Amino acid sequence: MGEGEENVEVQNEENVKVEETVVEEKSELEELEDRYKRLMAEFENYKKRSQKERDNLYGMITGDVVSAILPIMDNLEKAANTKTEDTNYQDGVKMVSKQLSEALVKFGLKEIESVGTTFDPELHDAVSHIEDPEKGVQEIVEEYRKGYKIGNKVVRHSMVIVAN
Repeated sequence: MGEGEENVEVQNEENVKVEETVVEEKSELEELEDRYKRLMAEFENYKKRSQKERDNLYGMITGDVVSAILPIMDNLEKAANTKTEDTNYQDGVKMVSKQLSEALVKFGLKEIESVGTTFDPELHDAVSHIEDPEKGVQEIVEEYRKGYKIGNKVVRHSMVIVAN
């Protein structure tokens, strides 16, 4: 074998080694890209799951705090509707009651409609039942205590009287 043939053979071997190295590096790069994509997908899922957990926790805490405040709001409304000769006092109580009500609305609190609607056990607690031919079946005729919800979650059921 001549020198030229040996050089060609050495170059072929070097080319094969370079090609093998390139193939290995491409394979390693593809593996790293795949790991990177999986890691990014896991991170996105983590962010979504964390946000959902925070939202649920916030809703639960808000509901608990509002539930604790509702009896206070009920008592303020009763005090505002009580007859008194001191109109300034009564106006002050009404203003405080309205202010508290507006603050709770900012947290998403909504009153559950009752009187004149059909009884829904998801929203109402029936405390009494009456027969009234002028009313529809399962129609709510009176509300003892207002019910409230935040979003789709019932914070407190309405206590109602149901006809027929």
